Amino acid sequence: MPQKIKPTSRQKSMFFLHVVVYFVAMAAIWYLYKAEGDRTHKWVYPWQAWITAAWGLGIIGHACSLFTFYEDKGLDEYHRQMHN
Repeated sequence: MPQKIKPTSRQKSMFFLHVVVYFVAMAAIWYLYKAEGDRTHKWVYPWQAWITAAWGLGIIGHACSLFTFYEDKGLDEYHRQMHN
């Protein structure tokens, strides 16, 4: 059975930096949306929802690749064949 690969502290810190930047950017984007709606006093298309969802999926993918990564037993064989 393949062994689970533990993330390094650098990988973890880069993930948490990714999460912090996401939340700061989303707070700014949603604040701008709210300010635009208040200024025009009418409904404004929620364009930032697309950015929030897409980037959120990126965060989920980053977390999955970091915390659920297993070694690939065939990788050594692949490298051996590539160098022959």
